[in-house]
Amino acid sequence: MTRPTGYEPLNTLKPVAPDLWIVDGPIIRFYGLPFPTRMTVIRLPDGGLWVHSPIAPDPGVMAEIQALGPVAHLVAPNWIHYASVGAWQGLFPQARTWAAPGVAERAASRDVAIRVDQTLGDGAPEDWGGAIEARVVAGSSVHHEAVFFHPASKTLILTDLIENFERRAVPVWLVPVLMVVGNLDPKGGTPRDMRATFRKGRAAARSAVEWMIAQEPERVVLAHGRWYERDGAAELRRAFRWLLDRD
Repeated sequence: MTRPTGYEPLNTLKPVAPDLWIVDGPIIRFYGLPFPTRMTVIRLPDGGLWVHSPIAPDPGVMAEIQALGPVAHLVAPNWIHYASVGAWQGLFPQARTWAAPGVAERAASRDVAIRVDQTLGDGAPEDWGGAIEARVVAGSSVHHEAVFFHPASKTLILTDLIENFERRAVPVWLVPVLMVVGNLDPKGGTPRDMRATFRKGRAAARSAVEWMIAQEPERVVLAHGRWYERDGAAELRRAFRWLLDRD
């Protein structure tokens, strides 16, 4: 039997705001640890769908998504969130795939076949119709993550820069590990090992975080754990205190 994720029902569209939905997916294992998965879907002004961090395809949610509109854009937001992109490309060959720096190289090194049509940088592509803003968080020697802001709903979309695992949704043995790593709800944040990779690039990363806060998001959607339905800017200031505090 598959262990519950704590975010059931899975594989179904959950409305967050007009033209914005999340889908909670099954647990995956990363370095042996159980991670719940979550993707975000935005309907653009032209009716096309923008899919962030696609989860493993499921027939039920695919039918729901196709009822919303055509899948036009697939987004691999960082170097560890690409595993299901290839499957989605097979289902929606007309969709354009956008990836953060390092995704194509990582996929190739793992013999994962995906097509990257364009690597993301600061600023959103015109193809997104002005509905979504984007920024790549620089400064890490390893982790390059693209973050996104949907102005119409004042929603910021992150992937692994903040993880916020809830006690109720993880095995008991994992709780002390999450406390040490620094991403146990309600004090979710950037994992400590990831923070260390920004040691020589704190100024660049700080600039990106300041940009996120300046958007004054009301909510912050995360890929793993409880996301923030309110007080988004305040949660960013708390979670990124390690970076915002001046050296």
